[in-house]
Amino acid sequence: MMTSDKNSYARRLLRDVRTNKYVYLMLFPVAAYYLIFHYAPMYGVQIAFKNYSPSRGFFGSPWVGFDHFVSFFDSFFFWRILRNTLLLSLYELIFAFPAAIVLALLLNEVRRNMFKRWVQTITYLPHFISIVVISGMLIDFLARDGVVNQVLAFFGIEALPFMGMPEWFRTIYIGSGIWQNVGWGSIIFLAAITNIDPSLYEAAKVDGAGRLKQMFFITIPGIMPTIIIMLILQIGSFMVVGTDKILLLYNPLVYETADVIGTFVYRKGILESDYSYTTAIGLFNSLINLTLLFLANYWSRKKTESGLW
Repeated sequence: MMTSDKNSYARRLLRDVRTNKYVYLMLFPVAAYYLIFHYAPMYGVQIAFKNYSPSRGFFGSPWVGFDHFVSFFDSFFFWRILRNTLLLSLYELIFAFPAAIVLALLLNEVRRNMFKRWVQTITYLPHFISIVVISGMLIDFLARDGVVNQVLAFFGIEALPFMGMPEWFRTIYIGSGIWQNVGWGSIIFLAAITNIDPSLYEAAKVDGAGRLKQMFFITIPGIMPTIIIMLILQIGSFMVVGTDKILLLYNPLVYETADVIGTFVYRKGILESDYSYTTAIGLFNSLINLTLLFLANYWSRKKTESGLW
């Protein structure tokens, strides 16, 4: 019976492939990308449990078990980089994630299409600027002789070395991230708003509901499934902070608040060639993200019946 079911499934699959062969052909490069660059390299995760040496290779390197994990947990840097990673991710979740939703809601209330398109263009543009350029702009603007300090000097405020002050790094990182990505992030929420039935707004107007009440009782509930899906994805990458941007912005003076797991792995793995140790750290980071993803999806399914799966 099971063999018959398998044969039936195989026939249906082949028939579907023949019918939609061009769709599968378009899917092939994407599938190949993930197989080659995401799944195949997972074989190398084993070096987290070995004292890896490039000259000996994967098979010749001796096993050390969980020694690298224990060494990381006992290190002086563990709590610092874990705290910084969690705080930056939490601030992104609290401030950056809702910013795109708020912008989408505000744009939806704009009735002048010309002004709406102008605002959308202005807010979308920073997303297309290279992160290297963005970082260079921030360093120049926040330098002692930069634009920001010149404005402060105009008002009689003493110039501040923003990029060398640990207490300012998180504000600079999160604020610049919102400026760069808020417009682009609002696109998906604007698309979700367009799918809301217009008759709901008409019925609300008949009942005397103003635009503010329509927003809270129709628009927001209407895009809530999209918000939940995006929130789950955000939580699933909670421990993945923008390492490239931090590497371009930080310096030894701000390690106290700027050094995260990604930057620590870069320094230890790339600059010091400690491959096994940093692979163990990366595996630890990935397991936390995977756990958070499953927990977020479980909670969403239980409370809202919406989820990734």
